[in-house]
Amino acid sequence: MRVWLACFLVLFALAELFDWLQKFNLPLPIYILGGAFLAVASNYDKVIGSYFADSSIEASLEQAQLDSLTSSTNPISFPIASSVEDAQISQTDD
Repeated sequence: MRVWLACFLVLFALAELFDWLQKFNLPLPIYILGGAFLAVASNYDKVIGSYFADSSIEASLEQAQLDSLTSSTNPISFPIASSVEDAQISQTDD
């Protein structure tokens, strides 16, 4: 019985809150300021964090990763025919 009563009260409160929110209106500048605040808050790490981050450390880490990738892979070379006729001759020989 307590569960039913608690569920009824919660659903009633949500219905009344939803009804009140439908009648609630804000002026357009409040929506614009709210959107700007959300944009700044969601990109805070990208904008503000880049001013305080030490870019030389990040650059050295990226260079070290690139060096390790290039030194571990062997270069692949392909023979390039000087003309179409040479390519056709080499294909017919195979």
